[in-house]
Amino acid sequence: MNRYYADLHIHIGRTFTGKAVKITGAKTLTFSNIIETAKVRKGLQMIGIIDCHSPEVIVEMENLIESGTLIEHEEGGIIYGDVTIIPGSELEIYDEHCKGPIHVLCFFPTLAQMKSFSQWLSNYLKNIHLSSQRVYITGKELQRKVKGLSGLFIPAHVFTPFKSLYGRGVSKSLTEVFDPKLIDGIELGLSSNTEMADHLLELRQYTFLSNSDAHSLGKIAREYQMIEMERPTFVELKKALMQKGGRRIAANFGLDPLLGKYHRTVCAKCFTLLTNNEAICPSCNSTKIIKGVSERIKELTTAHSLLQDRPPYIHQIPLEFIPGLGPKMLDTLLAHFGTEMAVLHHVPYEALRKVVPRKIADFIVNARLGNLHLEAGGGGKYGKISNE
Repeated sequence: MNRYYADLHIHIGRTFTGKAVKITGAKTLTFSNIIETAKVRKGLQMIGIIDCHSPEVIVEMENLIESGTLIEHEEGGIIYGDVTIIPGSELEIYDEHCKGPIHVLCFFPTLAQMKSFSQWLSNYLKNIHLSSQRVYITGKELQRKVKGLSGLFIPAHVFTPFKSLYGRGVSKSLTEVFDPKLIDGIELGLSSNTEMADHLLELRQYTFLSNSDAHSLGKIAREYQMIEMERPTFVELKKALMQKGGRRIAANFGLDPLLGKYHRTVCAKCFTLLTNNEAICPSCNSTKIIKGVSERIKELTTAHSLLQDRPPYIHQIPLEFIPGLGPKMLDTLLAHFGTEMAVLHHVPYEALRKVVPRKIADFIVNARLGNLHLEAGGGGKYGKISNE
């Protein structure tokens, strides 16, 4: 069995003609830039590109296939050199069965199936060209359509306070919104990890995914997983999610939850950390409180022992989080060692010291060992790290 690094939640900011897809995404976040960055800089072997339902994105993919730049694999997935692209779509559910909104990920084996999904989808949302649009059908109806096209259905960043399954009291159980049998995995999000999510009994039947939800090229692979498969194809990915035939998620790599933007409960106005379920901020008297993921999971906890056969969740510090490691120094690292995956996982300390200052090399190695000091984030602000 082979091992592949995969990030399955990458947005498209603009089409090849410059039209917006993910409005909050970077203008440089085009389909072609994503696949090149994933291959050359990041060192990923599989990527899920969200927003492939957008008609201009479909046209770009068709053109790249016609030119021979992309090749569709017979087992599903689209090949670009050493990278396999899984075409996907992120959608927003908000129906009579949930307080919403809830974001979900839908993936398909082929461009033809994605194109068919896009044509069907255009009847149920206001703007087929944009990302993360509200779809005016129920979650279960959407699940059935995805499954009818041989797709994968995965609730996205399920604990974040906004636009998620469990966020801000939206749902206490996934059965309120979805058919549990038609869910293929659970995306955890940046402010939680496996240990936290396993406190919900209903999630124990699913494989956990850790993805970047990248809105810029630099954010690609800030969270990812290592997958054991025979080949990097859609069929093999599905087997890994189902843990069939020896295929599996071998490890999740993600931020320590303390670094996530929504780990702790904070005042939305002054960002004071709150600890006792206060309804009013003691610092500024604001009633606008953003409940943290850690507190929300405590409310939802239905299990106190943890599963023993989960893959390890390895707390990974993205290179862009390291103080003092700017774009020029990162380019220097990549010029010497190839990809971010190589720098994060494999390059020895002494080799790093020959290229970057000792302080930066210490950060990189201490991040691997989990020896960094972390200050919790919340309310939309990331946590902070230091070597002290």
